[in-house]
Amino acid sequence: MTTAPESSSHTGPAIPRGQGGDALSVAAREIFAERGYHGASIRDIAKRAGLSLSALYYWHSSKQELFAGLMEDSVNDYVRTCDAALHACGDDPAERLRALVRATVDYRVRRRVESTIAARDARNLDPVHAQRLAELRESATRLFQDIIDDGARCGRFRCEHPAEARRAIQAACNAIPQWYDPEGDTDPAELADRYVTIALRIVGA
Repeated sequence: MTTAPESSSHTGPAIPRGQGGDALSVAAREIFAERGYHGASIRDIAKRAGLSLSALYYWHSSKQELFAGLMEDSVNDYVRTCDAALHACGDDPAERLRALVRATVDYRVRRRVESTIAARDARNLDPVHAQRLAELRESATRLFQDIIDDGARCGRFRCEHPAEARRAIQAACNAIPQWYDPEGDTDPAELADRYVTIALRIVGA
């Protein structure tokens, strides 16, 4: 584990015992969003979190570890959101696709910042971390593909090219953080309704 070269005073508010990890995650998200991976410094993240460098190194051994943890936490949140949505619905492929698209739109709105950071900076992950993130993303891709393949097999979807349909739906959902404005005139529920309609048209439901 990397050892901080010196203790660092900070000007932020005192962090209650046990909450340093949460404060660090919030600070890291903000700094990486503002400055990108290479522009972010571990010292600035610690300062934003109201932690000393030695306290930060208690949680993460390096900027790479902190960045990878932020990305993995975000994708794990997406997988959990999708699993919960699918668990609550039945076996009908159209119903399951509706649930999965709604879960994806919800995630892209809630995690706009992390989604933007990942799209811009995920290439900076070390190979081991990149492989782990790729595996998590692949599990989400399989959820979409299995539902669309199932719907095509049983005739619920009139879809000649299931793989291309899946790519189109995911690409549309993944682009939401690039343009969605939470202060705009479209709330997340309405946005999800629109994307469900788009997805069902793509697969020919």
